[in-house]
Amino acid sequence: MIEKLAQDAQADATEHAFCTKEMAETEAKKGEKDASIEKLSTQIDSMSAKSAKLKEQTSELQAELAALARTQAEADKLRSEEKALFDTNEAEMDKGVKGVQAALKVLNEYYAKEASHSSADGAGSGIIGLLEVVESDFSKGLAEMRAAEQSAVSEYDQLSKANDITKATKDQDVKYKSKESKGLDKGVAETNGDKGTEQQELDAVLEYYKSLKGRCVAKAETYAERTSRRETEIAGLKEAMSILEGESVLLQKKAKHMLRGR
Repeated sequence: MIEKLAQDAQADATEHAFCTKEMAETEAKKGEKDASIEKLSTQIDSMSAKSAKLKEQTSELQAELAALARTQAEADKLRSEEKALFDTNEAEMDKGVKGVQAALKVLNEYYAKEASHSSADGAGSGIIGLLEVVESDFSKGLAEMRAAEQSAVSEYDQLSKANDITKATKDQDVKYKSKESKGLDKGVAETNGDKGTEQQELDAVLEYYKSLKGRCVAKAETYAERTSRRETEIAGLKEAMSILEGESVLLQKKAKHMLRGR
């Protein structure tokens, strides 16, 4: 009986050592997987937030580019209309100036030949003077018209150049942000894959941990209690054996004494 109890104690000690080791290692592995999944989740959240922000900024940039394109289109249309109007007005004004100049030339030549007619000369001078005023006004108007056209062309060129620079900058920004957000989305997908693998491994660890708990923890009596009880049983058996051995010795002595008395 004592040998059986000793064997049970040895088996129980081996089981206890196994449970202690496996539970500790499994709990440590569980902690590692939990930490790894939490870290991956944080990375996924961070990358997703950055990607969403970049996509929002990209949408804003694309809206700004669309508005810029409309502005440039309006400027192009206005410049085209202004140019067409200038070309028409300049041609008419130039024609008018040249017509007045031609008339002045004819009158000057005519009255130069008729210089002897004093009364006619006076009338001619009045007409020539009037035409000279008209020619001056026309020439001044033509010069102002051309200056206004040059100013409009300059302003249009400056606006177009500024728009081109802005467009190039925003296009590059859209390209960069789109590329970065795609890279982040790819990273999210890959990290989600890693997280899924970690979760599968954690699930396996949890399943094993559950079986360990059923084997090592879910018992009515603890290892310490079983050891104490078994030691008490062994001690009791040893004491009983000692008593039995003592009684056996006394009986043997008594038997020998009786035999000698005969």
